[in-house]
Amino acid sequence: MKQELYEMFGSSNDLSVEVILARLSMATMVGIFIFLSYRLSHDGSIYSKKFNVSLVALTIITTTVMIVIGNNLAMSLGMVGALSIVRFRTAIKDSRDTIYIFWTIVAGICCGAGDYLVAAIGSGFIFAVLLLFGRIRNDSRILLIIRTARMNESQVEALIFQRFSRKATLRVKNTTETGIEFIYELSKKTFEKKRKTDKNITDEIYAIGNIEYFNIVTQNDDISS
Repeated sequence: MKQELYEMFGSSNDLSVEVILARLSMATMVGIFIFLSYRLSHDGSIYSKKFNVSLVALTIITTTVMIVIGNNLAMSLGMVGALSIVRFRTAIKDSRDTIYIFWTIVAGICCGAGDYLVAAIGSGFIFAVLLLFGRIRNDSRILLIIRTARMNESQVEALIFQRFSRKATLRVKNTTETGIEFIYELSKKTFEKKRKTDKNITDEIYAIGNIEYFNIVTQNDDISS
């Protein structure tokens, strides 16, 4: 009975040094490929060199774990239990970073299992998709923040509606006994178009009178240069 349990849960992954080195070498090459993909699809302040290097290391680490586990059921269960206590606290600046993390893990699993063809073809397809769509950015939004006397409420609303029609959305309207604050949101494309064809909106706002301040803020979901 003990012998049967040992054969069932014991190590059955007897790899030569050459095979281990081949799998780690392949993982390194795929990791460098991922490194180049991340570098090409990210630019400006959103690019993190440390994170990019970590992607290469993660590919090799995952491959090493797969080599150790092999077909050993007991070790695989123990590894899952050990990794389940690890918590990642690093903030993800870009949602695409999650894709790269999964890419490195999957590539590491493929290399660790010896499926080089799957790792190469899959990485090639992912590289093409990320290179094609990786530079897409969300359209920047413009926030118009206006604080003025309450008696100017109707004048400000009329001016914004007249200038931007329904393309400017009122997001916030704060009032006090004597003052009122508006926050309008519109696309950068609409704002730039109106700025080139119409009068200066800053002059029009301050022409109303009793304007405490008028701020124009650019807001974007991505961190870019």
